[in-house]
Amino acid sequence: MTDTFMNPITTQTWSNGRHLVRCVKVIQETWDVRTFCFMAEQPVLFFFKPGQFVTLELEIDGVPIMRSYTISSSPSVPYSFSITVKRMPGGIVSNWLHDNLKQGDNLAVHGPVGNFNCIDYPAEKALFLSGGVGITPLMSMVRWYFDTNAAIDINFIHSARSPKDIIYHREMEHIFSRIPEFKLHIVCERSDELGESWYGLRGYVNQRMLELIAPDYLEREIFCCGPTPYMNAVKNILQQNGFNMAHYHEESFGATPIEVEEEVLELVEQAEQAAEDVQQADLLQVEFASSGKSVRILPTETVHAAASKLGLHIPKACGMGICGTCRVELKSGEVEMEHNGGITDEDVADGYILSCCSRPKGNVVVDF
Repeated sequence: MTDTFMNPITTQTWSNGRHLVRCVKVIQETWDVRTFCFMAEQPVLFFFKPGQFVTLELEIDGVPIMRSYTISSSPSVPYSFSITVKRMPGGIVSNWLHDNLKQGDNLAVHGPVGNFNCIDYPAEKALFLSGGVGITPLMSMVRWYFDTNAAIDINFIHSARSPKDIIYHREMEHIFSRIPEFKLHIVCERSDELGESWYGLRGYVNQRMLELIAPDYLEREIFCCGPTPYMNAVKNILQQNGFNMAHYHEESFGATPIEVEEEVLELVEQAEQAAEDVQQADLLQVEFASSGKSVRILPTETVHAAASKLGLHIPKACGMGICGTCRVELKSGEVEMEHNGGITDEDVADGYILSCCSRPKGNVVVDF
């Protein structure tokens, strides 16, 4: 029987959208971090830009939940992709994944999307800065550069809480031992727990440490990922030293800041007040063709909000035009879409929009 696995007719290429995948491997990286590896039932080339992410479509205790995770693998290994998840205290999704997702399980993912990647910002010299599980997108980049024999000088500084929390430790040591232009520095906040020994750098990343490890850091393209306080500390150092922040790129991990939540609540109250003042003639009609339903909404409301008013569930994860989960086809009419990299120019040209950040400019018809 002829092996058709590599047949170009049956082998598809990954594109932003909804895809069914199967978990093929679970790797215990550290005591509280696991990597989940996925493949499609039919061969799919999982091409993406190192640093981008996917959104998992899950159902936990009967409730549909979307959660985005960075792809930690490299597109240089194209027939599978991986995410690396840290078990977070009280985290509904991370704990569910650790306790329930196993080899052979199927689920749907959305993506890949994201502006944080190394392809769009080529450089001869780069500085990678990561804290904790924020290493995942940077590890995807390192694997890509290593596998493709890229001509790049990388200085990588990774911060971990303790030696037992260092993710990908052995793999990083292997990669960075083989390429003279790749330099690895691991910083541990502490090492006195449970008799652990650590002979490397200790404490927190600061200007003195940066100058010691990467004296030319102001001349490098900088990619940073980690908890918000970690990234704020890095940005303060760079800004105080006159770094051109156009060459600084970050991806955040952590909870939404309280001040942002308060601002959102305030905006909701303002919208409710404005709704009372709007005349009926000012409302715009949004029709959902496949569902046969329609509703009139305020000019300031989104297509996704219109669907919610009708009890229609358009999948959504981020709500900010980043993840691309809420993509739908615009059949007629015009919208104003303010996204953050969650949709490609090709998709827009084909008539697709992100419902979470698209506001009708008139009456519209959506295919949902």
